[in-house]
Amino acid sequence: MRPDPTAAPPAGLAAERLPALAGHPERAPRVQEMFDQLAPRYDLANRLLSLGLDQWWRRQALDALKDSGRGEVLDLCAGTLDLTAALVRRGARHVHAVDFSPQMLQAGRPKLPPGAPVSITTADARELPLPDQSVDGIICGFGLRNVPEVHRAMAECARVLRPGGRLVVLDFFQPVGPTSRLLQGTYNRLIVPAVGGLVTGFRDAYAYLAGSIDAFMTRAAFEEMTAGLGFAVRGREMLPPVASMIVGIRQEATVVRVEGEA
Repeated sequence: MRPDPTAAPPAGLAAERLPALAGHPERAPRVQEMFDQLAPRYDLANRLLSLGLDQWWRRQALDALKDSGRGEVLDLCAGTLDLTAALVRRGARHVHAVDFSPQMLQAGRPKLPPGAPVSITTADARELPLPDQSVDGIICGFGLRNVPEVHRAMAECARVLRPGGRLVVLDFFQPVGPTSRLLQGTYNRLIVPAVGGLVTGFRDAYAYLAGSIDAFMTRAAFEEMTAGLGFAVRGREMLPPVASMIVGIRQEATVVRVEGEA
């Protein structure tokens, strides 16, 4: 049975500080609440923390969708709808914007033109409200590391994506190698909480976001998992080499099963 992201935190969890929840398997309710609180100033904090690079990274991810970005597209972990708005401008036939934080989605609505072909849905990435093989492309920008049981979210992506469709994931994966660990560790533990806390007033939330990178998968492990779900996968580091982009092309439809399912 899948955890309910809207349920109250389990006993003993509510008293924990957010940074300690980065790898907790039942963190969804607290993280949902955190993003709801961050929503009004989330975009500003992102631009300052990345010096605007996050926008450049997103443009490259959109380019990587190729023709899949012009049909029915799922913007997974859509947040404040940056990618959704860009997909509309690029001529997507319809965009399904899905996120588990209603306040993040609400904050992004002004970015959309009147009558935009967009469906906005508050839902759990581990149980997508879409039929099998119903989208031509999927894009996810910096959201999967906040999803408990990320393998379930990826299995859902495999389920809803049509064969030949493209999946593009942007994220900060667990760094490998002493230099990467030192650079990312210094930035994530010192700069991210300080700047994010100053802009939003929620320092603990940005300490959590920094810790979520250490608790996430390596890029190699993510690529291996994605390939096992029926994707032809390639990945690369962005510039500067702190973020990575994974591109997967859905192969012929197969039955995808994940641990815990019959």
